[in-house]
Amino acid sequence: MVDQLLLDRVIDLTQQVGRYQNSRFRTLPPGGGEEKIAREFVSEVDLHSEQMLIDGLQKLLPEAGFYGEETGHSGNEQLRWVIDPLDGTTNFLSGLEQFCISVALEIDGRSELGVVLRPASDECFSARRGQGLFRNTQPCAHSTKVTLQQSLIGTGFPYRSKDLADNFFPCAQQVLYASRGIRRFGAAALDLSYVASGFLQGFWESDLQPYDVAAALLFLAETGCRATNQHGDNYSPYRDRLLVCGPQESHRELLPIIANHYPAHI
Repeated sequence: MVDQLLLDRVIDLTQQVGRYQNSRFRTLPPGGGEEKIAREFVSEVDLHSEQMLIDGLQKLLPEAGFYGEETGHSGNEQLRWVIDPLDGTTNFLSGLEQFCISVALEIDGRSELGVVLRPASDECFSARRGQGLFRNTQPCAHSTKVTLQQSLIGTGFPYRSKDLADNFFPCAQQVLYASRGIRRFGAAALDLSYVASGFLQGFWESDLQPYDVAAALLFLAETGCRATNQHGDNYSPYRDRLLVCGPQESHRELLPIIANHYPAHI
């Protein structure tokens, strides 16, 4: 079922959606969109992009269900597409180029195929389980040994996690001085794709949703990176509030810093 032909067709579809998003980029006035919850926005571009994905993916696998950021759950839960039509909507609405499309095919709760496309540069990350991660047509190397001191770390501000704000900022201060630096780009699917590709060497964030991470978790696995909760157990977006990931060595050093700052019970 998950063969190269299916992956190629999903890539083609995401590129079509990416061209549509590029056609609308910087055409909307700053400050547009509707606020779903505090600091989390949706625009007509999100909604149309998700419908384009659903229409195209239904043709590829009519029996599959969906879990979309804007449309929620529908249909088959054992075989389903998990999609974020526009990760980084706030960036998009503000005219910043850091946004992406994320599509994953889950079978029994595990991603078996993933695509993350950055429309502004047509940069595409893609994988099938067991076949490695590709950036455009080039295979990505297996993660290399790198210490935390050598690592550039990604994160996201806790706008979904107000109860963890007092934990985040002291943690970020410690990570900042233990590493090469911290970056916050505002599109988690891209952040995790960069970790898997070696462009970032670590990452942590709270309260990510399945559609944020479904594709990129497969990328991390395909390049030998670790993705855990604060206890060092394998991470699941359906169970855990905290994600900590990176190549083995930097993850090993980053994890106790995160664990020390966040409550064990969350």
